[in-house]
Amino acid sequence: MTYTADRLWEEVVYVAYYLHWSADAVLDLEHPVRQRVIEEIGRINQRISAPDDGPGD
Repeated sequence: MTYTADRLWEEVVYVAYYLHWSADAVLDLEHPVRQRVIEEIGRINQRISAPDDGPGD
């Protein structure tokens, strides 16, 4: 699979923004590892953004 430069930059910026990593650190990740990091960040964001279904809601 070939990535466009735009897609790669989206991934780098996403990870760098959420984890405060340098662009070089993100680019040093192997593609599957970078994808896993992106998925995990997404899961964390979903949990944080989910409405609280606790008692009284």
